[in-house]
Amino acid sequence: MNPIIKVIIPAFNEEGSIAHVIREIPEIVSEIIVVSNNSTDQTESVALENGATVLKEEKMGYGYACLKGLEYISKLENKPNIIVFLDGDYSDYPAELTDIIAPIIYQDVDLVIGARDKKLREPGSMTIPQIFGNWLATSLMKLFFGAKFTDLGPFRAIKYDKLINLNMQDKTYGWTVEMQLKAIKKKYSYTEVPVHYKKRIGVSKVSGTIKGAIFAGVKILSWIFKYSFA
Repeated sequence: MNPIIKVIIPAFNEEGSIAHVIREIPEIVSEIIVVSNNSTDQTESVALENGATVLKEEKMGYGYACLKGLEYISKLENKPNIIVFLDGDYSDYPAELTDIIAPIIYQDVDLVIGARDKKLREPGSMTIPQIFGNWLATSLMKLFFGAKFTDLGPFRAIKYDKLINLNMQDKTYGWTVEMQLKAIKKKYSYTEVPVHYKKRIGVSKVSGTIKGAIFAGVKILSWIFKYSFA
């Protein structure tokens, strides 16, 4: 039996990139869910034109958008087996989705992170704060929990039932690290798959601003220390 796979794409003003992302997602995906996070451009109409299910979340925050997608899925009669999270800025290579879900399908792994390998990254695709933040966060996770993560990459796949069991709470920048920390705590099996990464279309709403980079860093570290002393 083929697994039911759904993709959730949080998107804020990604009219220039969202069509590229949707078109390159492999056909094995049963539904592409674009969550417009209070977009003021044509993101929603472009996503609809390209066959995606479009949801609206007016509360700003990456986590809010992801939770909106999960709320929608929870009301479906046929639940998916696998959920894939993917950004709408076209910095990832959607076709690599098949590589990311492979460990779940063939090795029964619970969580797979698309790790933005240095050798596979386009020069300038990640900012210095992003690179440092990933190194610091994953180093602390290794120190405190013995984790083997090397990245907090947003391109990831997880079994749907395992995801629901995590009871995700973060509404903004801490969504990715919360998922990884909770997976460690619950002793989920996990792995990383090296993925290519390129310069995004448009300006990042997080790493592209000093404010966004600082807030993201603080949120990520707060989750790590919260679990370290829990």
